[in-house]
Amino acid sequence: MLRRLAVLAAATTLTALGLAAPASAASTACRADAGSPRCQVWTAKFDWAPDGDTIRVDLAGDGTKELVSVRILGIQAMEMKNYSHYPERRKGDCHAIAANARLEQLLNSGGGTVRLTSLKASSKSQGRPLRSVAVKVGGQWRDVGEQMVREGYALWQAWPGEWAMDEAYHRAAQEAAAAGRELYDTGSCKSGPAQNSGISLTVNPDADGIDEQNLNGEWFQVHNPSAADVPIAGWWVRDSGLRRYTFPAGTVVPAGGDVYVHIGKGKDTATHKYWGLTKPIFTNVDPARHNVGDGGYLFDMHGDLRAWMIYPSV
Repeated sequence: MLRRLAVLAAATTLTALGLAAPASAASTACRADAGSPRCQVWTAKFDWAPDGDTIRVDLAGDGTKELVSVRILGIQAMEMKNYSHYPERRKGDCHAIAANARLEQLLNSGGGTVRLTSLKASSKSQGRPLRSVAVKVGGQWRDVGEQMVREGYALWQAWPGEWAMDEAYHRAAQEAAAAGRELYDTGSCKSGPAQNSGISLTVNPDADGIDEQNLNGEWFQVHNPSAADVPIAGWWVRDSGLRRYTFPAGTVVPAGGDVYVHIGKGKDTATHKYWGLTKPIFTNVDPARHNVGDGGYLFDMHGDLRAWMIYPSV
């Protein structure tokens, strides 16, 4: 009784201040398969998508018509530069507008009602709630993020503490990469230099010893198997997050050779570059902590994804 009175008093206070009491969340299985953990669940009405990994919704049960920005768990789309309700006014990096359009198409296929889930209600990114998003099609809830990754419109991005969908997204990413879909079509933006060089990318996600104490033990390796040098000035590498390292003017991957990007600080040479970060960026595979892997990506100056390594291989 005391607890109920306290909740009622809090709601009354919020109303007096002109604020809506937060909607309470029920729970459901995070995934449809057996053995799934339980997630908290909310429903909402989809309004629009500013980009390929964020949506604006009206949450059911919060007592307001205010729209809330929700960052979709498990995916990272290319960045928009001009956000608009009107598709013809949108601008962004290569693949960004296509991802935006496909996300809206998937969300509208469920009639505008979306289901939001997460292991923890407190999970946020830049102040926005982090949620897996699903729509009901043919009587079944279908995960939108997994579809975006499987079709190649977004990179898979693991998020600490929100691991429920990671294994499914990991497999979906490798399926998209193997099929060369969307992002993984290496010449879809514009035919770039050395398109037939066979350039490849390897990452070392687990440095010797303690990762935090050996930042330069994490690295990207760009390999050129061809018989001609490949200039890569203006190209860039990244993990699944937004941060990127851009190769400076004059950077060349020698014929049959390699260029490395080390995560920490150091003095650049022709073939060894240093990002200058202060923390590790790659997620180590650690089943005890539900960490199933991560990825590294190499883009050229046109925004084409030219090489990648999603680990571990499935």
